[in-house]
Amino acid sequence: MVYVIKNLLTLAISLDGNEKSNRFFCSRALYSGKVKGCLSFTSSRLVNAFEQCSFFGIEQLKLSTVLSNFKEVNNLCNIALNVACELEPMCDGETEGSDIEKDDSAKDVYSLELHGKDCLMNSYTERYDTNQPSTKSSVENGILYLEEVDEKVLSERILKLSRLNKHKSALVIYKSMIFSGLKPDLHACNSLLSTLLRNGMLDNALKVFNSMKASELTTGHTYSLILKAVADARGYDTAINMFRELISSRNLREQIDIIVYNTMISIFAKANNWDQAQKIWKILQYNGQVGTTVTYRLLICTFVRCGQNELAIDAYSEMIHNGLSPESDTMHAIIGAYSREGKYDSALNILQCMLDSELKPNARACNIVINSLGKAGKVKLAFEIYDLMKSLGHAPDVYTWNSLLNALNRANRYCDAIQLFERIRNIQSVILNEHIYNTVLTSCHRLGLWEKAVQVLWQMEASELPVSTASYNQVIGACEVARRPKVALQVYYRMVRQNHSPDIFTLLSLMRVCIWGSLYNEAVEILKFSEPNGSLYNAAIQGMCLTGRFDLAKKLYTEMRERSLQPDGKTRAMMLQNLPKDSRRNRKRNLQNYYNWEENSVLYIDMNII
Repeated sequence: MVYVIKNLLTLAISLDGNEKSNRFFCSRALYSGKVKGCLSFTSSRLVNAFEQCSFFGIEQLKLSTVLSNFKEVNNLCNIALNVACELEPMCDGETEGSDIEKDDSAKDVYSLELHGKDCLMNSYTERYDTNQPSTKSSVENGILYLEEVDEKVLSERILKLSRLNKHKSALVIYKSMIFSGLKPDLHACNSLLSTLLRNGMLDNALKVFNSMKASELTTGHTYSLILKAVADARGYDTAINMFRELISSRNLREQIDIIVYNTMISIFAKANNWDQAQKIWKILQYNGQVGTTVTYRLLICTFVRCGQNELAIDAYSEMIHNGLSPESDTMHAIIGAYSREGKYDSALNILQCMLDSELKPNARACNIVINSLGKAGKVKLAFEIYDLMKSLGHAPDVYTWNSLLNALNRANRYCDAIQLFERIRNIQSVILNEHIYNTVLTSCHRLGLWEKAVQVLWQMEASELPVSTASYNQVIGACEVARRPKVALQVYYRMVRQNHSPDIFTLLSLMRVCIWGSLYNEAVEILKFSEPNGSLYNAAIQGMCLTGRFDLAKKLYTEMRERSLQPDGKTRAMMLQNLPKDSRRNRKRNLQNYYNWEENSVLYIDMNII
């Protein structure tokens, strides 16, 4: 017997009451109209059909008049019905063995979520066989009965399952609630998104996200989760496209808070894409959002890491203008930005602010400030920061020592630099690197201490450190200052044997020291075996002229012009000054004759015209 309660889409079907067989009697009913829902039957309970098929993509199908014949069902029966607004019973009396009463129809109600492909129905269906394989797979596709219809209880279940990382079970309950017209709370939805993304189920997470947008359950945290996951899985280009779609909608733009902007900035910060991070910063300002401490920390650290110090300083200034207190990481980064821009006074102010705020500057910040002060020639301040660094418990490293040595060199205190180097070398905990050796070699070069320079070079080679061409250049330069050409040549030959190619600075220094040491043949050989270079010829010619070897200077000058190399002004002047007097007199006479001939030619042309 089939009953339809008026004004309620509920269909009551009498079963035989036999729990083992679950056999339908041959009840027949005539239906017409459109599909309204999907029904399932277990045992002899009453099943409620909800109009939720369209949510899962089940189209409303138009059926012709169908005479439905229900057959035996072993476990589960899924039936798609054309339910009219009001139906009349087809039989006069109740079916034998019926245990369903009209008044109890609302007591035993179950909701079933079905995916569209589980609904065994099309416009030509005339018989519903309930033992189809697709029917049995409904649970596997995320379809469950919901005996509990309390939204709060079900939301708590989703939340608990998500926290336990049982993402499949949580997703099934979520689908069941949506299909049944129930609405999970926001906390449960966000927790479900998190567990889906943790397990790499981005496609399912996007479906849940779209469902949340349709139900207006999204917040800034929701968008942050999705954008970060999309950036990790599909690249930040996809994430920025999604973000632009969100901010282009007025309704969604109002839901995007500063957390979403911070998420986008962090995505580009991770990829060191400072340009896109700056664009997000500009969009944030345009939309009237006010950055937080996290916002400016991300911006400043990203800009400093990418070498955009001016942008970092602008972000820091805006942060202070908004009344925000920078954190330790932000202050360390901005110290580096100010130092690299040569604004050591601002870097010192930030360092003092950290001390006033009882924040402990790290060793790197102290080293950066020392280096900045050293480049500015502020030796006294540099050593004061060094003392502060030790008082904070930071052990000076090779970067610290190299910065102090460079500070002394810039202040022309080369002897103090060499003395400091000896102190550093006696500290057993310090392992010297090539930068410190090169710095002290510079001091030796300036003072002309060729013996000390050679000694440091041998120590450098003995320590198995990589010796560069610049290191040999400093030693040869020290020999040049001390007028030790033979030692310079020995260092040069040593350099070649070590498979180091001399550069132009090596050859220029060697050329000068050989000429001043009267080793003219060696100077000519250097020119012969080196690549043609105008600067090298200019140095050789000028040296020959200054030492009185005009014959060699003239020869080299001729060779230079033959190689199509251009002499500089100083070389031309020296060659003209050292020409013989007769040659100069003849040159002057020839020039005068040329000017006279030119004047006579002009007069002749004027007479012809007249």
